[in-house]
Amino acid sequence: MKTIFLVTQLWLSTLAYALSTEESDTLLFAIVPQQSAERLVAGWSPILQLLSSKTGINLQFVTAPNIPLFEQRLASGDYDIAYMNPYHFVHFNQTLGFQALAHQKDRGITGVIVTRKDSLINSLSQLAGQTIAFPAPAAFAATLLPRAELKKANILYTARYVSSHDSVYLGVAKGLFPAGGGVETTLNNTPKEIREQLTILWHTDTYTPHAIATHSRVTETIRTKLQQALFELDQDPEGRRLLSALNITGFQSASNDSWNDVKALELNLLSHQ
Repeated sequence: MKTIFLVTQLWLSTLAYALSTEESDTLLFAIVPQQSAERLVAGWSPILQLLSSKTGINLQFVTAPNIPLFEQRLASGDYDIAYMNPYHFVHFNQTLGFQALAHQKDRGITGVIVTRKDSLINSLSQLAGQTIAFPAPAAFAATLLPRAELKKANILYTARYVSSHDSVYLGVAKGLFPAGGGVETTLNNTPKEIREQLTILWHTDTYTPHAIATHSRVTETIRTKLQQALFELDQDPEGRRLLSALNITGFQSASNDSWNDVKALELNLLSHQ
């Protein structure tokens, strides 16, 4: 029954996307598909429902089947609000005027390359000539940063994009790939039976985490209500419980300049797609 409920929730989310907010009082709140749609629905829909009850704003959960399609929909202006990776925010802030609202507090984003625990690979150099799994070309800490490090080390390999962080971890755990890129947060959130088969081979520096940002059409009145409700989530028991399920302690205020550390990397992959 739980699976039927989650699938129904996802279908309703997809329907809302297709209708594209004909109702002016409904805002599409998109979540980057780092994990399976079923897990995103289970984790984020209750939070959006709580935010809706606190603000009186009808927030509709939406996601996409994969990260590249999520990026296309962001570029088309289909989403009113989005939880997106740091590079996505820098790019879409510059190109579409998405405005920062908040980011997770007390934690940055750190990319990792994982292998199986029983693997004989113990250095990046041993990945030469191998096929490495990544979630998507423009996944910030899970793809862009690890690939930059491998390039810097002159390690030649084949990249295989498998649509989500979950797919990376499962592929490595099953031995389909000797290694894969992810981030510490999603690795910690992956099912225990998969996570316990993996070990971190290498990790990136830590950067400002994912952004919650609004399209330029979202009014300042709505932004203020949403921001206040986001900050209050960790101050009541139900909000803390829901955040804990996503391994998030809470949210804090953010400005567009909060991601200057990411801007300094001068990444421009999406600009050339």
